[in-house]
Amino acid sequence: MTLDIITHPDLAPVQHGFFGRRGGASSGIFQGLNCGHGSSDLTDVVHINRNRVAAAMGVDPAALVGVHQVHSADVVTVTDPAASLPQADGLVTKVPGIVLSVLTADCQPVLFADPTAGVIGAAHAGWKGAIAGVLEATVDAMIALGANRDRITAIIGPTISQRAYEVGPEFLDQFLTEDPDYARFFANGEGDRYLFDLPAFGLYRLRQAGVASCEWTRHCTYSDADRFYSYRRSTHRKEADYGRLIAAIRL
Repeated sequence: MTLDIITHPDLAPVQHGFFGRRGGASSGIFQGLNCGHGSSDLTDVVHINRNRVAAAMGVDPAALVGVHQVHSADVVTVTDPAASLPQADGLVTKVPGIVLSVLTADCQPVLFADPTAGVIGAAHAGWKGAIAGVLEATVDAMIALGANRDRITAIIGPTISQRAYEVGPEFLDQFLTEDPDYARFFANGEGDRYLFDLPAFGLYRLRQAGVASCEWTRHCTYSDADRFYSYRRSTHRKEADYGRLIAAIRL
């Protein structure tokens, strides 16, 4: 089956893709293109899936670079695809041929590019990373490599939408403690529940960071089980584990 690759015209001409779950070798609850070594899927099958992603990006599998993600604001600069990298949630590079990648299953995958400067970035931005500043830190790391804030485009890929992201009052309190204006990203749910708009929050933080343009592809991971993995959906279904989607970008 052909891989399902979502692209966005604003990142052109930089090669990139938000990969859906179709076209992979995994089976069972991981059916499709599970690219997460942190899952309980068969290691060899995850390798096959990642090799298919590398082929789609036009590189050897060794050039597909990722990090151990920990919901932080830490960003690494990649100069050698074979180098050992620390835990982080953002990556940047100006080296052609290196493919930066992040894994998600409801969190925001964000791809960045300044084609004029030849600098790209990728970030894993769940609510913890976003409120901690991973998006701004990725932009800053790109600028350190020669990018210009006024030329950077950032695209948020498939992520959980507000209608599916129910949270409790303690979650809301964490945001209001940070900034009372963050109440705008919450809608009333049933009882004491709220609905959090993660992609709107991500776009707000990107705009505050001053990037030239930013958009969300408007794909909800929770709502489309055939196309995307979702941690929250798997939890609601009481499944033992869940697959990880991959987003990738290269010069």
